[in-house]
Amino acid sequence: MHIMVTNDDGIHATGILALSQALGALGEVTVVAPDRERSAAGHSLTLHSPLRVFELRSGFYAVDGTPTDCVNMGIHSLLPFRPDLVVSGINHGPNLGDDITYSGTVAAAMEATLMGIPAIAVSLASHDPDGQFSAAASVALRVARLVMANGLPPDTFLNVNVPNCAPDRMGPPLITRQGKRSFVGNIVDKIDPRGRKYFWIGSEEPAFNDEQGTDFHAIHREHVSITPLHLDLTNYESMKILAGWPL
Repeated sequence: MHIMVTNDDGIHATGILALSQALGALGEVTVVAPDRERSAAGHSLTLHSPLRVFELRSGFYAVDGTPTDCVNMGIHSLLPFRPDLVVSGINHGPNLGDDITYSGTVAAAMEATLMGIPAIAVSLASHDPDGQFSAAASVALRVARLVMANGLPPDTFLNVNVPNCAPDRMGPPLITRQGKRSFVGNIVDKIDPRGRKYFWIGSEEPAFNDEQGTDFHAIHREHVSITPLHLDLTNYESMKILAGWPL
């Protein structure tokens, strides 16, 4: 079995090392990841500059591009085989609710799904550099085994979030839906030493609506959240409404 691992925190991140080691129990693992942090890169491709690849050691390739670039490079150029599974993570921090639209971790799994390859995105719901990455890696291995044994529904990949707690405190995994974020929209503006303005986006921790059945509700109660996502963004209910417009 051939597994490709990627992320958006960069190839030297603690999470990707824990993930690649754990998935070694399933088969041959090749890591193709950004050469530096690419958090919030979303589903973006590098189109206006060439990409460079550096083989750090056997089976570890660093790409100076986005997570989506890495999936493309791995599948179409670097790997001598088509992977049976792509796993993205372990992200340093949660990918919940509306935030998945920004996530490079989720976007990498989405790109693999577009290519017809089963894919999982895995995140540890904490920014603690000493977080429970080994526990999250064990969860990723368990989910990967199930995906390979049972397959995934068409047009579907999994967004897995793991609470940052010891395994004996972790609740059983829950199948969840994507939650909703309460957007604060705060931007901090400052003045640099030369008198010019600069701005910081994302200066506050996001707040989520604590609705039962959502990914946030599960994580907040120390359950593993597994959300099946798909690529069709069509709002079918809205189609019925728009069909009544005098177009």
